[in-house]
Amino acid sequence: MPRFLSAWFRIPFWQRVLGAFVLGALVGWLVGPAAETWFQPLGTLYVNLIRMIATPLVFFAVINAVASLHGQRSIAALGGRTFGWFAATAVLAVGVGLAVAYVFNPGLGVEPGSLAMAADYAPREVPTPVEVLLAVVPTNPFAALAEGRILQVIFFAGLLGFALVKLGERAAGLRSLVGQASDVMIQVTRFVLEVTPIGTFGLIAALVGAYGFERLLPLGNFVIALYAACALHIVVVYGGLLLAHGLNPLKFFRGAAPGMQVAFVSSSSFASMPVALRAVTHNLGVNRDYAAFAVPLGASIKMDGCGAIYPTLASIFIAQYFGIELSFAQYAAILLASVLGSFGTAGVPGTAVVMATVVLSAAGLPLEGLGLLLAIDRILDMMRTMTNVTGQMLVPVLVAREQGLLDRTVYETASSDVGIGAGDEAGPKGDPDVPARQG
Repeated sequence: MPRFLSAWFRIPFWQRVLGAFVLGALVGWLVGPAAETWFQPLGTLYVNLIRMIATPLVFFAVINAVASLHGQRSIAALGGRTFGWFAATAVLAVGVGLAVAYVFNPGLGVEPGSLAMAADYAPREVPTPVEVLLAVVPTNPFAALAEGRILQVIFFAGLLGFALVKLGERAAGLRSLVGQASDVMIQVTRFVLEVTPIGTFGLIAALVGAYGFERLLPLGNFVIALYAACALHIVVVYGGLLLAHGLNPLKFFRGAAPGMQVAFVSSSSFASMPVALRAVTHNLGVNRDYAAFAVPLGASIKMDGCGAIYPTLASIFIAQYFGIELSFAQYAAILLASVLGSFGTAGVPGTAVVMATVVLSAAGLPLEGLGLLLAIDRILDMMRTMTNVTGQMLVPVLVAREQGLLDRTVYETASSDVGIGAGDEAGPKGDPDVPARQG
């Protein structure tokens, strides 16, 4: 390997990404609006690479995970605990959103008419719960794979995994082939992750160049409130849950840093999923088979930032902007709809806006108010998505800790690297006495 590449890979992954972030912000500020034209293709290329690997990675990983876990009862128990923590952390996220809204009052002081409605805004149609459930089952699994419908891919891959378990030794060769395909996709993922600093530079340079302070000032209090709520949820709620499970939060955040960084710059849980999956297994010591089930599922339905905190703050903002006094029943509707909406609108494009639509409709608030927030949605989405992905990595750690599927040796020595120089193993298998091999 050339000397300059060896020196590059010796720099910790998070430092490479952070350096690209700072450099991109500086270049975007210096270049101005032209930065969007010049550097956005770098970010788009990176996001496309991540999306390219996400569906096959999930497909083979879920089949391998279901075929490897010990029986349907084990899978059901792990799934129940996973869903339980998804719901519990969503409820806590709504509580954080309400508390921060009470302190910041994001809609007060914003003069009516001082904000322009987005020209292309139109209220979204919200699918019914029955439509959401039916949409989980693919009518054409190959179309689901081609179109990247992750929930449908998980459902179909899970069925294939159960079939491999049922066939036993008759399908031993196919189980081995699926495991090898999963390992190949993990290796491809590591290659793609090395492009993260370049993609980060392009995305941040384009973002900083495209946005001016004049678009932020009227909604500055809302931006601050959302960032504060998400940071509070990550540090206090997630950190507290880790402490309650006897785990050091600093170790978690160090190991989860790559997934959090990619989520922040890409604003996509789906694009961040391969990084998050590798961080959970390789850095945090979660059993690889369980993580292959839990992380993709979380990327589809676990949305504390988009589905709980943002709709809550948006509801309070819109009520205050339009001078509407919220009743106790409306607060209860916001709480319930935020929790259920984060599950019920999974897989729908424009997730945050759709989830906010669900909450506003339930509380009887004007949907047109969302159009006021769309001008700054990209800036909001960065922090929302980082919160989503952090929660998607947290829950597997909590469940693995409860079920004896967490390698404490790996967790306590958490690395922040997930790239080519980070070792050859995809992660531990869950045996606390056998740490993962490091390269």
